[in-house]
Amino acid sequence: MSYTLRGRLETRAAVLVPVLVAACLIAALIEDWWPLELAALMVGVALVLDLAYHRLLPYQPGWLAVPLGLLELGLLVVLMRDAGIQAPIGWAIALFAGAWLLGQVLVHAVLPLGRLSYAEDGGELGHIGPVLAVTAAALLAAAGGFAWSSRQPVVHLSAGEHVGPLVLDHRQKLVGDDDTIVRGGIRVTADDVTVENVTVIGGDYGFDIEDAKDVVLKDVTVLNAKLDGIHVRHSEVHIRDCRILSPPAPYTQGIDISFSFDLDESMVEGCTIEGGAEGIVTHSSNTTLMGNRVSRTTLRAIDMTEMSMGMIEDNHVIDTLGIAIFCGDHSECMVEKNSVVATRPDAASDDLTRSGYAVVAHYVAVAELRDNSFAQSRAAAAFADGRLVSR
Repeated sequence: MSYTLRGRLETRAAVLVPVLVAACLIAALIEDWWPLELAALMVGVALVLDLAYHRLLPYQPGWLAVPLGLLELGLLVVLMRDAGIQAPIGWAIALFAGAWLLGQVLVHAVLPLGRLSYAEDGGELGHIGPVLAVTAAALLAAAGGFAWSSRQPVVHLSAGEHVGPLVLDHRQKLVGDDDTIVRGGIRVTADDVTVENVTVIGGDYGFDIEDAKDVVLKDVTVLNAKLDGIHVRHSEVHIRDCRILSPPAPYTQGIDISFSFDLDESMVEGCTIEGGAEGIVTHSSNTTLMGNRVSRTTLRAIDMTEMSMGMIEDNHVIDTLGIAIFCGDHSECMVEKNSVVATRPDAASDDLTRSGYAVVAHYVAVAELRDNSFAQSRAAAAFADGRLVSR
């Protein structure tokens, strides 16, 4: 079919209006903004490519729909990650696939039947075309305006030392300067809280997050917390690019995410954790641990236990004592693409699980292993009805 530029844009508008409506409904149902951000990005990609198609493909055969669709999907995924849109990749693909299928049905069946001159007019829709374009623009503007009006209030924490503990009990985005230090910890008890670029020193917990959803910690540093660097209870968190240095004590932990299995998935990614008894711990939680570096722990580096479920992927565990990665107590752990180096046997312990293993599955837990690298460590072992599954 040979499209005019107006025909391409009006046909695209006919596809995007129901997609935008669907994105608004999904955003309202899940109380998150990524469907609208993703839909807006789809609109931008579509308009840019339509302008390119008009010059490069004056005649567009039907078989090109599949390769062009794959091209658009690839661009969408890359730009989504670059723009920091926190959309689950499966949902993003599903929304795009739905839009693509709707487009094929409209172009090959609905529009030609509804407007008999559709092909001869180069895809133009007559009087309804501008209406669709205005509707799409109005939907985007209304959704964007609502998102802007309901965004987190931003609080700037000045450089220098602040006496804690600070309590964040309402939605906000707390942003520190390059030398912002809080002594005594930060406590989060409200939903929709973000903390960026803050160093916390001391306190029982560096960050104490209790009964809160949609909490984001980004580029934060925790030094010398007495118990947990980041302590999470019945909360949903996304922790990115953190740095935690724990003192050498029997009960210190870098990050502990516990008792949140009834909530959405939490994530820890890109963090560097050094010292303490345990690096990252989950209890009864659904959590993804990705791209972290854990070193010099004395009990376990990464611990997913007490009926937890999650992905342990692309982490680097170095110079730990006893066990590097532990999957225990009826948990299901997907252990993929991790690098474990120099896990030392715990000579002071009679526990056979602490013999310097890179991975241990314990007490009816299942650890699925794939593409991991183990060096200067014993490989993997199962105890007390735990199971190792290689994929």
